[in-house]
Amino acid sequence: QVQLVESGGGLVQAGGSLRLSCAASGRTFGSYAMGWFRQAPGKEREFVAAINWSGGSTTYADSVKGRFTISRDNAKNTVYLQMNSLKPEDTAVYYCAANSRVVVEAYAYNYWGQGTQVTVSS
Repeated sequence: QVQLVESGGGLVQAGGSLRLSCAASGRTFGSYAMGWFRQAPGKEREFVAAINWSGGSTTYADSVKGRFTISRDNAKNTVYLQMNSLKPEDTAVYYCAANSRVVVEAYAYNYWGQGTQVTVSS
């Protein structure tokens, strides 16, 4: 079992940057693929980015490609989401999730954090 705790959210102006962190408990973190999702008020949870167990393979939603970067440090049991050139439409609660493989469907992920709020002002 994996427990996930996100941090790093906050309020930022459009064009600014934030780095989200997701700390995982458990000795098997390095065997999991990790994903970031987000959910804005009144909208469904949507895929943002994912990374495989080694960090050698990543995938992104088209809406964040070129602006966001997912990475991981297995020695620290942590996955990161560096968000640059933020836009008001990036405003959402951001969640990290763990799964056995890289997929974009939220329902496939077994473990979820509690989320961290990101608000981008115009």
